[in-house]
Amino acid sequence: MFVTISTTGTAARPATDLGYLLHKHPDKAQRFSTSYGTAHVFYPEANAERCTAALLLEIDPVALVRRGRGKGRGGAPDAALAQYVNDRPYAASSLLAVALGNVFSSALRGVCAARPERAAAPLPLRVEVPALPARGGPDLVRRLFEPLGWTSAAGGADRAEDAPFADPVPLDTAFPEWGDSRYVRLLLESERLTLAEALRHLYVLLPVLDDAKHYWVSADEVDKLLRAGEGWLAGHPERQLITNRYLSRRWSLTRQARERLELVRLAEADDSEVEDIDNAVADETGTEEKPTPLAVQRREAILAALGTAGAGRVLDLGCGEGHLVRALLKDARFTEIVGVDVSQRALAIAARRLKLDRMGERQAARVTLLQGSLAYTDRRLKGYDAAVLSEVVEHVDPPRLPALEYAVFGHARPRTVVVTTPNVEYNVRWESLPAGHVRHGDHRFEWTREEFRAWAATVAERHGYEVGFTPVGPDDPEVGPPTQMATFTIRSEKEAKAA
Repeated sequence: MFVTISTTGTAARPATDLGYLLHKHPDKAQRFSTSYGTAHVFYPEANAERCTAALLLEIDPVALVRRGRGKGRGGAPDAALAQYVNDRPYAASSLLAVALGNVFSSALRGVCAARPERAAAPLPLRVEVPALPARGGPDLVRRLFEPLGWTSAAGGADRAEDAPFADPVPLDTAFPEWGDSRYVRLLLESERLTLAEALRHLYVLLPVLDDAKHYWVSADEVDKLLRAGEGWLAGHPERQLITNRYLSRRWSLTRQARERLELVRLAEADDSEVEDIDNAVADETGTEEKPTPLAVQRREAILAALGTAGAGRVLDLGCGEGHLVRALLKDARFTEIVGVDVSQRALAIAARRLKLDRMGERQAARVTLLQGSLAYTDRRLKGYDAAVLSEVVEHVDPPRLPALEYAVFGHARPRTVVVTTPNVEYNVRWESLPAGHVRHGDHRFEWTREEFRAWAATVAERHGYEVGFTPVGPDDPEVGPPTQMATFTIRSEKEAKAA
């Protein structure tokens, strides 16, 4: 399986910035192990004017059969012999989509600390996939990609307006009368999309065109689809076909996805939040109270800790898309709120969700969004009452944790610091989480309760804080709560000297 992504540039904005955006150096050929083979990333060309990144996926057919279902609903719909003799090693499919998600995970999220402005801006892009199964042919390829801002790359500068987005591959060039196969050569160009948007389109639409998946489709596939489809799937004219195929026509999952996409579409049309639309009609038929989502319980615990500390000026470090910032804004006790994140795209989404451009002057004066890395000291963050690191530390490589620790506790030194992180012991209670897996693909680690307490105690001792611990979520008597929270309170100078 093979895909190339190319861009052009100038001396001032070199095309080799693609290496920064993909987090893969153009001068290196890199290998990555996957469950079904080996992924290779290399650059056939890399200069200021033009840069091409290639992903080559070598599939082990035997490993594919051993690890996957191999046939039946949600897997390859072929007979037993075809488990071993098939097109999987050569034709792009859900296997390539998974490799894209794993190898280019940061690029898929639009994260690039080295070139954040490039990650947030559209690029001149060309995508080519030499062999792609397309059940529906070139016409379906056009219907899927054209509404998203892609144009055909076929024919170069002289291409016709109706040039195909994909060239059919004949069954046999020696016998043209046999007609075309179900495979196409995908040729796409765009100057309107960011790299992250382009990768998310490929991540969803490659398995949709193949119309088969190599693994069992479970409930978490709905979340994957909606995450990758954020901003484009709800308004796509072929969203029903995309949803049906991506979820392997599992009726319960496609219904769930369609309902959630409809909420997104209505929210966008009404210029409101999905939560507001979803809660607009009271459920009078059901008597069973729905459990409060863990994310909501986490925000409530953080607000309670900040309220107890008497904090008015609060930093949300690693604010992401602004969920906690929005909760803080709703509470008049918090007079100044600063959200900080390394991702410019996340900050742009936060600004849109908070409706900063339409916010009243007094309310707007309470909130500021800043781009910054928590691995470096930042004088803009000094002098605040409290700082929150909510589900942040587990995304940091362990060797960089001391840098984050000093930047927050040693340099910024707020009076109170609230830290939440997953409790890895609780993972056995998640039925959908495979054994030995972390909760999110970007987690560098997940701590046990003992490990978290040891880290927190060391940080508190080193920087002159007291620390207390609070469970968040159901506190299981055997494995503890799903989220663990530490609240650090700075010692007074008198207490510090006595210590």
